[in-house]
Amino acid sequence: MNELTNINPFNNGRGNGSAAVLRTQILVLIAGVMVLAAVLLAKLELLGGVACIGLVGVLGFLYLVFQYPRFGILAILVMGFFATGLSRYVPLPWGLSVDGIIMLVYLALFFKAFKTKIQWRKAKSMLTLVTSLWFIYVLAQLGNPEAVSLEAWFYAMRGLGMYQCLFIPLAFVLFSKPRDLKLFFIMWGVLSVLGTLKGIMQFKFGVDPFEQAWLDAGGAETHVLFGKLRIFSFYSDAGQFGASQAHAGLVFGILTLFCKHSKKMRIFFAGVALMGLFGMVISGTRGAIAVPAIGGMMFLIVRKNIAILALGALMGIGVYIFFAHTNIGQNNAEIRRMRTAFDPNEASLQVRLNNQKKLSGYLASRPFGGGVGATGNWGQRFSPHTFLANTATDSWYVMIWADTGAFGLTIYLLIIFGILFQGAYNVMSKIKDDWLKGQITALVAGMAGIMMASYGNGVFGQFPTGILMYLGMVFMFVAPQWETKYKNTLKQQLY
Repeated sequence: MNELTNINPFNNGRGNGSAAVLRTQILVLIAGVMVLAAVLLAKLELLGGVACIGLVGVLGFLYLVFQYPRFGILAILVMGFFATGLSRYVPLPWGLSVDGIIMLVYLALFFKAFKTKIQWRKAKSMLTLVTSLWFIYVLAQLGNPEAVSLEAWFYAMRGLGMYQCLFIPLAFVLFSKPRDLKLFFIMWGVLSVLGTLKGIMQFKFGVDPFEQAWLDAGGAETHVLFGKLRIFSFYSDAGQFGASQAHAGLVFGILTLFCKHSKKMRIFFAGVALMGLFGMVISGTRGAIAVPAIGGMMFLIVRKNIAILALGALMGIGVYIFFAHTNIGQNNAEIRRMRTAFDPNEASLQVRLNNQKKLSGYLASRPFGGGVGATGNWGQRFSPHTFLANTATDSWYVMIWADTGAFGLTIYLLIIFGILFQGAYNVMSKIKDDWLKGQITALVAGMAGIMMASYGNGVFGQFPTGILMYLGMVFMFVAPQWETKYKNTLKQQLY
């Protein structure tokens, strides 16, 4: 059996009894669309043809979401990878499509509830509670007297708190079975490989006209350094591309070590890991190296093997010496840029530290920050003349500190470290199955790596990393229950 193709993403576990009804519904839908298409083509000609294609796509998507709400989870995952890149080709607010799909899934579940009971109790978890509490704090920022823009709050609060608050309960209800974990890794792997392939195209052949227009509009300031393009693929920027590919390289590398039941899957995991690490290197993003470095340390810790931990420490020291104390490979632009991440006197690092000193003085009398959306792109867009809008944060945590204050940053750090420690505890003490333990270990290590990389860039709250993290958190919390709940089918679903 081919593990890469034997998963039905629409299967809700209730069997095939409604197959005849489903076929009838599809035939009726196709017939209706064909009639409407014929009318549009006759009336509007070429424009009608374009409208037909769009109409078929929209109707088909709506049908799938309302018939199979879990399809919405998969759509959110896919859009997390492609939304930003699409905006370079078709100037639409593609990021809002994720908001729309989340609302659509909730609407689908609302109508489903008239026919069948929705198992909302599955979302009863400490993870749901703490992410909801964080979003309540973000909502409370509407009353922050320092805030100057409601529009900035609306756009910024989505990545800061809304997505995880709304998405995590949906994942618990619709996408938290052992077979879903398998499907999650397959989809993540395929999408990450596509990201690296697109990056290789930019690396070897340069950017296309649409990407060049994006660079000309301002992207070149951060993505063409000393005449060298920083590769961004179809991601928001090179920082997100590099960190995301490093994340994939780490997670799928660990999966390769644990996957002993299937040669095909092991080859797949190894291929994704190598492509991810190559994508990290060509991105020119120095901070991305923190993902395999810290994630690798986390992996060694949760394995609780002194010999492996010592070997890993030696390897880490070797990598540090290679970059910080040798000139090996200095002629290679990618290695040369990575090497600057180990220089404490590097110019951009000093600029960041100076900005943090400025922010420290400004925020000393503002324990709740300057308001959500006061910094970064949203600050520049909606309040361009303020101090915070004109002081670069260059970090996910510094942004949270500036927007929500020391109080907000403290709450946030307690939450994410609590989630990480719970995941590590589950791996070390609760999960017994070797393959399941390996998969959750990979997610825990990946989370640790992304948390560290987010100090240098805002990767945690960006697509696709944010969506991957939220799904990963859900699996970290539900996995210990599987060995009891799915005692008779666990291996069938996982292996």
